[in-house]
Amino acid sequence: MNAEHDAAFWADAVAEAYAAAAKPPLTRDLVDQVRATLLEALVEPLEPGLRDDARAGKADRLNAALDGFEIELRAVVGPRIASLDETSGAVVMEHRSEAGQPLRAFGGQ
Repeated sequence: MNAEHDAAFWADAVAEAYAAAAKPPLTRDLVDQVRATLLEALVEPLEPGLRDDARAGKADRLNAALDGFEIELRAVVGPRIASLDETSGAVVMEHRSEAGQPLRAFGGQ
């Protein structure tokens, strides 16, 4: 799989997994925005000195992109990537929490 196809695959997979658990539910336009944000995070060059050769690096970049999306939108909260399985293409998401309670959109706790 070439790098461009790999980036598009992961952007699609993570966007769909994120949208499945985001609160409030995302419109199709917002899912497309998430996908574009994730794709950009995967194809933009890394800062000098940073490596992205491990799965954790890819997950970290994608989670940071999800953070940016939520901060910009200020109206949605969703899970973050717990793991990416490069072999099967599976994405495992987990909800972030504060004091054992899931985070909520519209002002947090």
